Amino acid sequence: MTLNTRDFGQLVASKRGSRGVRVVAAEVGTSHSTLSRVENGHMPDLQTFAKLCRWLERDPREFLGLDADRPEAPRAVVHFRKKKTVAAETAMALGELILAAQHAVQARSSIDV
Repeated sequence: MTLNTRDFGQLVASKRGSRGVRVVAAEVGTSHSTLSRVENGHMPDLQTFAKLCRWLERDPREFLGLDADRPEAPRAVVHFRKKKTVAAETAMALGELILAAQHAVQARSSIDV
């Protein structure tokens, strides 16, 4: 399953439900304006994306088109608002970057426990 930024934002808004943007943003660890932008279909930065995935209790690979069974061959579908296409090399590099960030977050979380 690969979601575009609009669908990701709708998923975030759906989980937030009737709770206030400021309350949920504080829970996620981001600003209310950032949360609102994401809900309106804007692409979050990598750190915000990771926080939202944790809050949603979903693996980031689920949204990036990455095969959880084949982490050695990351493939990502990248959505940009201004530039509708991206080189395959760029998509691969971004996918690898996101996976590396996720692994670092997981490693840090296991140390903090």
